[in-house]
Amino acid sequence: MQYVAPIRDIQFVMHELLDSQSHYSKLSAYAELDTDTINSYLEAAADFAQSVIAPLNRTGDIEGCQFDHGVVTTPTGFKEAYAQYCKLGFPAINAEPEFGGLGLPVSLSSAVSEMMGTANWSFAMYPGLSHGAIQTIEHHGTEVQKATYLEKMNTGAWSGTMCLTESHAGSDLGIIKTRAVPNEDGSYAITGQKIFISAGEHDLTENIIHIVLARLPDAPAGTKGISLFIVPKFIVNDDGSVGERNTVSCGSIEHKMGIKASATCVMNFDHAKGYLIGPKNRGLNAMFTFMNVARLGTAIQGLAASELAFQGSLTYAKERTAMRALSGVKEPNKPADSIIHHPAVRNMLLTQKAFSEGGRALVYYLSYFADTVAKGENPSEVKFADEMLSLLTPIAKAFLTETGLEAANMGVQVYGGHGYISEWGMEQNLRDTRISCLYEGTTEIQALDLLGRKVLGSQGRMLANFTKIIHKFCQENADNDEVGQMITTLAKLNKQWSDLTSRIAMQSTLNPEAVGAAAVDYLYFSGYVTLGYLWARTAILAKAKLAEFDGDLGTDKSLQGEYGFYDAKVKTAEFYFAKLMPRHLVHVARINTGFDSLMAMDAEQFAF
Repeated sequence: MQYVAPIRDIQFVMHELLDSQSHYSKLSAYAELDTDTINSYLEAAADFAQSVIAPLNRTGDIEGCQFDHGVVTTPTGFKEAYAQYCKLGFPAINAEPEFGGLGLPVSLSSAVSEMMGTANWSFAMYPGLSHGAIQTIEHHGTEVQKATYLEKMNTGAWSGTMCLTESHAGSDLGIIKTRAVPNEDGSYAITGQKIFISAGEHDLTENIIHIVLARLPDAPAGTKGISLFIVPKFIVNDDGSVGERNTVSCGSIEHKMGIKASATCVMNFDHAKGYLIGPKNRGLNAMFTFMNVARLGTAIQGLAASELAFQGSLTYAKERTAMRALSGVKEPNKPADSIIHHPAVRNMLLTQKAFSEGGRALVYYLSYFADTVAKGENPSEVKFADEMLSLLTPIAKAFLTETGLEAANMGVQVYGGHGYISEWGMEQNLRDTRISCLYEGTTEIQALDLLGRKVLGSQGRMLANFTKIIHKFCQENADNDEVGQMITTLAKLNKQWSDLTSRIAMQSTLNPEAVGAAAVDYLYFSGYVTLGYLWARTAILAKAKLAEFDGDLGTDKSLQGEYGFYDAKVKTAEFYFAKLMPRHLVHVARINTGFDSLMAMDAEQFAF
């Protein structure tokens, strides 16, 4: 299949639903950024994604990365595409101008990242990891470290990684074993092994800057004893040039289910020279800068999977014929009707569409808060935006990747037997997106983060920030007869969200296992309500736009297209509330059954 960037919908979400001009006007750093400028970047990104990296998606999957004695070679065409990506300035979009960046907002770079990722997720991972490394150095590095690394990383000449995971320690970073011993020159000797390091070694850039978690010799146990280090592949000379090779090497690359054109590496550090970034024993705090960027990036992968599945499924469903529609012949010039006329197929297509377009709204909604956190000048507004990001990031990361996986699976289903065959692209999308539910914290970890740390940990304050927004929205639109049922449903579930939270909090005072037992269902419930809020907003806006059309559309194709666009928005919102929102009932029922059935057996009883 050939990916087509959904520019019209991207512009709708940015400019109409989220009102980009009003948003940017409140931030002095972006006050002069106009719609035409934003659109020019979007169009350039769309062209690059469609014409340059989308054609490499399947060939990259077939060829994969090659490993030879520590040297990793990316698939044919990747190196040239990456050079073009850098020449167009994409790595520097939201980097600081003083370090070679363009100084544009996170919200714009998120839209660009969506198009790159949907076209070719494996390719997008190489520059994608660099963004988090750059932000970590920007926020926590010394002035010397910033001057040494940032400009080369912002131009894409150098790339970055995050080195957290060890073979015995996945999400439990408190038990990592990598050591950092002080050297006489103020640097540190880093020794240990990290696994699952995306883009840990490749042939796209002249240097790779690793951000590594390690322990100092006198560090306290657990997460309070972790420090963060910059470990370059090549030592950087005083004049900024690349110097001698550091003692960090790639031991192997993983043979994976998907994202095969992205090198996932085992990295060995053998007394490698590293440089402390941030305070000693506070590395995990600094690393969360990286993790939050990565989690938002992974949410984009869920969105990308839904979009790619929808595009492929829609094309196939319009072309593939099978049987006659139950309500009568739809295409008399054909021996059978296209499968898009069958309700079961439409259910899958509309589910993909609702998750894709709703997911886009959620990712961009978060990225607008990220803009405020980065460039806001009012402390109370920055704090509010930061807390909204904290609450919504685990929802976006987990819910959008799980629904992205569902949409990708439906992509295979719509194609039937052809979906199981590689040439059509649906099985690759399914394989590529499966990892999104695992890395940067599994769905189960995100659920615990949401319920345990963000909601209960803040005594409900973070949740109240959002439920108040939804409550106000529902009050303001209570008399809107055209979307009355949506508003009634949303208001009811918004209240239920708070009631569920209180119930779980009370249960947890009797047994803390109540939180773990309810967390995943609570996250799904939260996801459906959050997307419901955005779809209700979309429906109201689309209804208002439809009301502006005056009479007969005639033969004006452009006018007909715009009317159809807004009408489809309303109908997709109605489908979401009719067919997808009721899923919340299952999750509420599961939460209400408590945790007894989960914890009743002893561990030994699981044996067979």
